[in-house]
Amino acid sequence: MTTPTRPYDVLLVEDDLADAMLVQDALTARGARNLTQVEDGIAALEYLRAPDSKRPDLIVLDLNMPRMNGRELLAVLKGDDDLRTIPVVVLTTSAAPDDVTGAYRQYANAYVTKPVNLDDFERAVQSIDAFYLDTTTQPPRS
Repeated sequence: MTTPTRPYDVLLVEDDLADAMLVQDALTARGARNLTQVEDGIAALEYLRAPDSKRPDLIVLDLNMPRMNGRELLAVLKGDDDLRTIPVVVLTTSAAPDDVTGAYRQYANAYVTKPVNLDDFERAVQSIDAFYLDTTTQPPRS
Protein backbone atom coordinates (compact mmCIF):
# COMPACT_ATOMS: atom_id res chain seq x y z
CA MET A 1 0.00 0.00 0.00
CA THR A 2 1.37 3.42 -0.93
CA THR A 3 1.73 6.05 1.78
CA PRO A 4 2.59 9.73 1.48
CA THR A 5 6.30 10.47 1.17
CA ARG A 6 6.12 13.35 3.65
CA PRO A 7 3.89 14.13 6.61
CA TYR A 8 0.93 16.33 5.77
CA ASP A 9 -1.19 18.70 7.86
CA VAL A 10 -4.94 18.08 8.03
CA LEU A 11 -7.89 20.13 9.20
CA LEU A 12 -10.71 17.73 10.12
CA VAL A 13 -14.13 19.39 10.22
CA GLU A 14 -16.30 16.83 12.02
CA ASP A 15 -18.86 17.20 14.83
CA ASP A 16 -19.18 13.53 15.78
CA LEU A 17 -16.47 12.77 18.38
CA ALA A 18 -16.37 9.03 17.67
CA ASP A 19 -15.99 9.58 13.92
CA ALA A 20 -13.39 12.29 14.54
CA MET A 21 -11.31 9.97 16.71
CA LEU A 22 -11.44 7.19 14.11
CA VAL A 23 -10.42 9.54 11.30
CA GLN A 24 -7.67 11.13 13.39
CA ASP A 25 -6.19 7.77 14.41
CA ALA A 26 -6.34 6.39 10.88
CA LEU A 27 -4.87 9.47 9.17
CA THR A 28 -2.16 9.90 11.82
CA ALA A 29 -1.14 6.27 11.36
CA ARG A 30 -0.91 6.90 7.60
CA GLY A 31 1.27 10.03 7.71
CA ALA A 32 -0.85 12.98 8.76
CA ARG A 33 0.67 15.32 11.35
CA ASN A 34 -0.67 18.37 13.12
CA LEU A 35 -4.16 17.04 12.64
CA THR A 36 -6.53 19.71 13.95
CA GLN A 37 -10.19 18.88 14.53
CA VAL A 38 -13.00 21.44 14.72
CA GLU A 39 -16.72 20.80 15.13
CA ASP A 40 -18.35 22.96 12.45
CA GLY A 41 -17.83 25.34 9.56
CA ILE A 42 -17.66 28.46 11.68
CA ALA A 43 -14.88 27.00 13.83
CA ALA A 44 -13.08 25.89 10.64
CA LEU A 45 -13.15 29.41 9.21
CA GLU A 46 -11.97 30.88 12.51
CA TYR A 47 -9.05 28.43 12.50
CA LEU A 48 -8.17 29.01 8.84
CA ARG A 49 -8.30 32.79 9.16
CA ALA A 50 -6.37 33.03 12.44
CA PRO A 51 -2.95 34.57 11.74
CA ASP A 52 -1.10 32.01 13.90
CA SER A 53 -2.77 28.89 12.43
CA LYS A 54 -0.79 26.56 10.18
CA ARG A 55 -2.36 26.29 6.74
CA PRO A 56 -3.45 22.67 6.24
CA ASP A 57 -2.38 20.62 3.24
CA LEU A 58 -5.80 18.97 3.22
CA ILE A 59 -9.28 19.58 4.66
CA VAL A 60 -11.45 16.55 5.48
CA LEU A 61 -15.03 17.78 5.73
CA ASP A 62 -18.27 16.28 7.01
CA LEU A 63 -21.46 17.66 5.45
CA ASN A 64 -23.92 17.45 8.34
CA MET A 65 -22.87 19.73 11.21
CA PRO A 66 -24.47 22.43 13.38
CA ARG A 67 -24.08 26.20 12.95
CA MET A 68 -22.43 26.09 9.49
CA ASN A 69 -22.71 22.77 7.67
CA GLY A 70 -20.19 21.31 5.23
CA ARG A 71 -22.05 22.49 2.12
CA GLU A 72 -22.01 26.08 3.36
CA LEU A 73 -18.36 25.86 4.39
CA LEU A 74 -17.36 24.37 1.04
CA ALA A 75 -19.01 27.29 -0.77
CA VAL A 76 -17.11 29.79 1.41
CA LEU A 77 -13.78 27.95 1.01
CA LYS A 78 -13.96 27.69 -2.75
CA GLY A 79 -15.10 31.31 -3.06
CA ASP A 80 -12.19 32.65 -1.00
CA ASP A 81 -9.02 33.56 -2.92
CA ASP A 82 -6.82 32.67 0.06
CA LEU A 83 -8.45 29.30 0.80
CA ARG A 84 -9.72 27.90 -2.51
CA THR A 85 -6.50 26.04 -3.36
CA ILE A 86 -6.61 23.86 -0.22
CA PRO A 87 -7.85 20.43 -1.34
CA VAL A 88 -11.12 19.36 0.30
CA VAL A 89 -12.18 15.75 0.75
CA VAL A 90 -15.80 15.36 1.79
CA LEU A 91 -16.13 12.43 4.22
CA THR A 92 -19.79 11.91 5.11
CA THR A 93 -22.44 9.26 5.70
CA SER A 94 -24.54 10.47 2.80
CA ALA A 95 -24.31 8.65 -0.50
CA ALA A 96 -27.32 10.57 -1.84
CA PRO A 97 -26.74 11.55 -5.47
CA ASP A 98 -27.75 15.16 -4.73
CA ASP A 99 -25.11 15.41 -2.00
CA VAL A 100 -22.40 13.88 -4.17
CA THR A 101 -23.10 16.01 -7.24
CA GLY A 102 -23.69 19.07 -5.07
CA ALA A 103 -20.29 18.68 -3.43
CA TYR A 104 -18.55 18.38 -6.78
CA ARG A 105 -20.50 21.37 -8.15
CA GLN A 106 -19.08 23.32 -5.21
CA TYR A 107 -15.59 22.15 -6.23
CA ALA A 108 -14.95 19.46 -3.62
CA ASN A 109 -11.82 17.63 -4.70
CA ALA A 110 -13.06 14.19 -3.63
CA TYR A 111 -16.11 12.59 -2.02
CA VAL A 112 -15.77 9.58 0.30
CA THR A 113 -18.71 7.92 2.05
CA LYS A 114 -18.23 7.10 5.73
CA PRO A 115 -18.34 3.37 6.17
CA VAL A 116 -20.13 1.50 8.89
CA ASN A 117 -17.49 -1.20 9.49
CA LEU A 118 -13.73 -1.18 10.05
CA ASP A 119 -12.77 -2.83 6.75
CA ASP A 120 -14.73 -0.23 4.80
CA PHE A 121 -13.29 2.49 7.01
CA GLU A 122 -9.74 1.40 6.14
CA ARG A 123 -10.64 1.55 2.43
CA ALA A 124 -12.06 5.07 2.96
CA VAL A 125 -8.79 6.20 4.59
CA GLN A 126 -6.86 4.66 1.70
CA SER A 127 -9.09 6.65 -0.69
CA ILE A 128 -8.17 9.87 1.14
CA ASP A 129 -4.48 8.91 0.95
CA ALA A 130 -4.75 8.10 -2.74
CA PHE A 131 -6.39 11.47 -3.36
CA TYR A 132 -3.70 13.27 -1.36
CA LEU A 133 -0.89 11.43 -3.17
CA ASP A 134 -2.42 12.27 -6.55
CA THR A 135 -2.75 15.95 -5.73
CA THR A 136 0.75 16.31 -4.28
CA THR A 137 2.31 14.98 -7.46
CA GLN A 138 0.48 17.50 -9.62
CA PRO A 139 2.22 20.77 -10.54
CA PRO A 140 1.05 23.74 -8.44
CA ARG A 141 -1.80 25.87 -9.76
CA SER A 142 -0.86 29.28 -11.03
